Amino acid sequence: MLARISRRLAGLLATLFAASFVIFAAVYAAPGDPAVFLAGGRDKLTPERLASVRAQYHLDEPLVVQYGRWLWDCVHLDLGRSFQYSDQVGDLVSARLPTTLQLVAYATVLFVVLGVGAGILAAVRRSTWVDSAIVGGTTLAASVPSFVAAIALVSLFGVQLGWFPVTGSGTGIAGTLHHLTLPALSLALGALAIISRVTRQAMADAAASDHVEAARASGVPERDIIRRHVLRNALGPIVTMCGLVMAGMLAGTVVVETAFGLSGIGSLLVGSINAHDFPVAQAVLLLMVTGYVVVTTVVDLVHPLLDPRVKEVRPA
Repeated sequence: MLARISRRLAGLLATLFAASFVIFAAVYAAPGDPAVFLAGGRDKLTPERLASVRAQYHLDEPLVVQYGRWLWDCVHLDLGRSFQYSDQVGDLVSARLPTTLQLVAYATVLFVVLGVGAGILAAVRRSTWVDSAIVGGTTLAASVPSFVAAIALVSLFGVQLGWFPVTGSGTGIAGTLHHLTLPALSLALGALAIISRVTRQAMADAAASDHVEAARASGVPERDIIRRHVLRNALGPIVTMCGLVMAGMLAGTVVVETAFGLSGIGSLLVGSINAHDFPVAQAVLLLMVTGYVVVTTVVDLVHPLLDPRVKEVRPA
């Protein structure tokens, strides 16, 4: 087990190292010169002023040297200073990160509870109108983009019915839940469809196994069969997919945060890219990639614990 964890941690660090270089190089390869922005624009810009700005922010150094300096600072939790706001990038990110984490956590609860519940119901009532309705509804939910769902939810529940606010993240537990309900629901709809399909198929595969048929033949109540044999054996793929979807949400909140006026890291990323604020964009992208890699690594480690039949393939 320790060897397995060590290998996964080594793979995590290697992935983060490669991703950090791609992020750094891709951001600096984007159109626009950060030195021009730092110098105050092209109006009255002189070559001497431009050279001074490049030297001040080390923009005149080779790309590899800039990357090494940036990576060393990131390891020491120094994410640099924002070009646009002149504040520490770490302060900007830490101020907006709680909103994004709350949104993702709320959406995760919604798609896990509703998605797994719908998948279990569809598997139990397989080949009935309930199964057909759930499959049809989840197919429709999966086909609707998150920004379209956000607009529809705002129009119906925010404007016409007035049940929920359409902007801001609220204060306090009750206020936060009230403000984030529509954003979390719009973010969770597509995930709900995926989880319900995976749950339904995993339970169908588990129900077709020999030991389930033997349990039915022995007169075990159907409720106990579903709970103790079918659902337990189906937990592996369900938990794995839930973890992957949640990890993907960390990088998928941009549209929802923009639609609902939330001050999260998604909207911060969009603003930093539009303003050529490279230190902020690099920090947010690195944070998103780190969150995704960490979550997927944890899921990979937990999966064999949920399903002992899954064995790691050892190299020969």
